Amino acid sequence: MSNNNTEKDPQDWVSGDDPMTGAHASYLKTLSEQAHKPDPTEKKLTKAEASELIDRLREEAGLEK
Repeated sequence: MSNNNTEKDPQDWVSGDDPMTGAHASYLKTLSEQAHKPDPTEKKLTKAEASELIDRLREEAGLEK
């Protein structure tokens, strides 16, 4: 995690345990295609899990943060 105080670990989010949003699912589907990974939207992910997966897939797809 960054030392920047404006970035909070997704596991520390108040709403981190809420289900991922439609926007999360759509972006995850796109990123998984770009990273040549299976579609992760079949799983019931939380907002925190989706955010962490987005970060990993962006890295694997070679996209900047």
